[in-house]
Amino acid sequence: MMHVVVVGGGIGGLATAIGVAALGHRITVLERSPEFSELGAGIQIAPNGLHALDRLGVGDLVRRRAVRIEELRFMDGLSGAAVARMPLTGQYQERFGQPYLVVHRGELHTALLQRCRQNRLITLRAGCPVTGYRHEQDRRAQVRVQLADGGDVEGDVVIGADGVRSTVRRQLLDDGEPLVSGITVYRSIVPRDEVPDRLWNSAVTWWAGPGRHFVHYPIAGGDYLNLAPSHQDGASTAVSGVPVEASRVTSIFAEFAPQARELLELGRDWRSWVLVDRDPQATWCDGQVALLGDAAHPMLHYAAQGACQALEDVVVLSDHLARLGPDPGPEPLRTALRRYAEGRKRRTAAITRAARRSTELWHAAGEAATARNDLLARMSVQELHDGVAWMHGTTEFDQEVPAVPEFLVGTGA
Repeated sequence: MMHVVVVGGGIGGLATAIGVAALGHRITVLERSPEFSELGAGIQIAPNGLHALDRLGVGDLVRRRAVRIEELRFMDGLSGAAVARMPLTGQYQERFGQPYLVVHRGELHTALLQRCRQNRLITLRAGCPVTGYRHEQDRRAQVRVQLADGGDVEGDVVIGADGVRSTVRRQLLDDGEPLVSGITVYRSIVPRDEVPDRLWNSAVTWWAGPGRHFVHYPIAGGDYLNLAPSHQDGASTAVSGVPVEASRVTSIFAEFAPQARELLELGRDWRSWVLVDRDPQATWCDGQVALLGDAAHPMLHYAAQGACQALEDVVVLSDHLARLGPDPGPEPLRTALRRYAEGRKRRTAAITRAARRSTELWHAAGEAATARNDLLARMSVQELHDGVAWMHGTTEFDQEVPAVPEFLVGTGA
C-alpha cells in the first residue's frame, strides 16, 4: 500500500483522493483553509466530465442535484436576436453518451467530500497550509511535504492540486504569477421565485456584445438562477470574490437588450473576479511529485472545462497508478507520473488556447460581430455538435487531440 499526499482539498484534490483510494492506497488530503469548502456559483459539466465522474463512482451523487440543460442559446446582446441554438438532448446525448448538466460548485464539492469521508483510506486535514516539499533519498525515496506550522507529512507520491496559485507548482516550475486576462467576471445567484416565468428556461444562454458578454443558467436543482456577466475591461490586477455594487454591473451592460438587462437587475450581492490562466508547460512532474487540475493547467472558464479537465486528470492518473500494483518502487512511480503528464498536456493545452480564442468570437464588435452571427446562424445542429465534439465527446482522456475546429463554442461562466 502506498501513501499518497494530496495538497489541496478542492474538486481536483478530493477527486484524486477518491480515484487513488479505489486502488487500495492510503491518502492524506491537506487543505490550507480551516475547513473543506468550495466558493463560487454555477459549474457546467459536459459529457466528458460526467464520464469521468462515473469512472470515479460519484456520477449518481452529482446527478441528484444537477440541472439537465436542454440547449445552449447564443443571443446578440445588443439587438436581443436569437442567433443560434445547440440542442443538448436527443442527438447530442446519443452521440456523446451523457447529458449536459449544471450544478452549484459547492454541491459538486460536497458530493466528493461525502464520498471521501466514507472511505477509511482517506484522511482529511484542514487548516494545513503547505510551504513546500523535499525528496528524501532513502531506500524508498519518499517525499516530505513541509507544513507552515513546522510539521511535515511523508508520502510515496505528492499530488499538487492546490489551485491556480499552487505552492507545489511554485517550487516545481517557478514560473511566476498567473497571467491576468484583463477580463472581470461578476457573479450573483437569484432564487427561482424571484425570476419571472417568462425569463426562466432550462438553457445556458449567452448574450454577446462588444467587449462583454452575459451568461445565465439554472443551478441547485433549479432553485436558483446563476448570473455571470463578463467585461473585457483591461483589469491588470487579479482579484477574487470582491463585493461590487449592482449599479456598476448594470451600467456596464446598459446598451444590452431589455431582456438581458431585466435579468441582470435581479442580481444581488454581486462579487467580482479578474480572470487568470497560465501558458501550457512541457512538464508537471518533479520525481514523485506531480501537478493536477488548476495547479497544472489553469484556464479561462469560456470553454466550461476547468472542472471537467481536473476530473479527466484524476482518471488518467489513477489508470497509470493502477498498472503498478500495490507497492511499487520509486522509479516505476516516477515513470507513471511522467506518463500521466505526457498523456494529458496536449489536450489541456488545446483547451486552454481554445478558451482564450473564444473571447475573440464572443466579444466581437461591428462587422466582425455581424460576420460571427451570420456564421452561427448558418450552422446546422450537426455542425454545432461537431464544433464541441473534440471536448465533449471523448472518453479516452490521454489520446492525441484532433485538429481543433475553427468554430469554437465557448460556453463557460
